[in-house]
Amino acid sequence: MANRPSQTDASGSAAKQSPDFLKFGEAQTEATLALQKELADTYEQIGRAWLARVKSEADLWSDLATKMSSIRSGPDALGAYQQCVAQRMQLVVDDGRRLLEDSQKIMSTITRAMSNGWPGAAS
Repeated sequence: MANRPSQTDASGSAAKQSPDFLKFGEAQTEATLALQKELADTYEQIGRAWLARVKSEADLWSDLATKMSSIRSGPDALGAYQQCVAQRMQLVVDDGRRLLEDSQKIMSTITRAMSNGWPGAAS
């Protein structure tokens, strides 16, 4: 116990700095938790949108199977398949747009948190 550093030096400056250090750590923790919560909310919204997208894909192919089971001619089958492929291509375009928007949401959330709410960040 003789080697234990003292809590204050002769001027008492260490005792004065400890509360500031603790406040900084507390602010960092709060900012980190807020960022994690906001990101979790964003991921949840994105996940719901992609789940709906997967359902629409399943519905598309299910509808094609239903149509194909009732079609009796080659040209009608080809027309149904072409329509399905055209819808699928539109879904691919929408997927690309959605992926870009989702990435922007995530980056915007992180950037906003780091620039506005992060203790010690440039204001």
